[in-house]
Amino acid sequence: MKKLIVCAGVAMLVFAATNVVAVNKFSSAGSPSDNENPSVTIGESEWMKSESQTWAGLHEGKKTWYKLNTKDASLWWSTDEGKTWAAVPNGMWQDKEGKWLKINEGKLVWSADGGKTWVEVPDWTWQDSDGTWCKFDKDWNLWTKK
Repeated sequence: MKKLIVCAGVAMLVFAATNVVAVNKFSSAGSPSDNENPSVTIGESEWMKSESQTWAGLHEGKKTWYKLNTKDASLWWSTDEGKTWAAVPNGMWQDKEGKWLKINEGKLVWSADGGKTWVEVPDWTWQDSDGTWCKFDKDWNLWTKK
């Protein structure tokens, strides 16, 4: 019985030490954002900076592409796969779950109640209508992960 307890204790120590190393390795890796919380971040090592800086959405049932002007955080959209762009009048878009998102006072915020209340988006991360994970870094660059 004592051997079993000792073996279980050793196994717990090895497990704990392995996870501490993994957490330290995770939190010290090159981060695309200062706004990250490792307890919520989705596979940091798999994030890639978006070359097009666009993400997918839906507007009135039609696929719409969005992009953010990084100079003034203004939102733009295109319904013709990026051939022409127009400013989004209300500056908002929806994520895959239907929450409204927008840039407000230098932060990415969302609303689950149609815009009555707004809270900051954790890690500035959301899922676009195609199921791709997206997030902004502190300079408003778009990072994506499938």
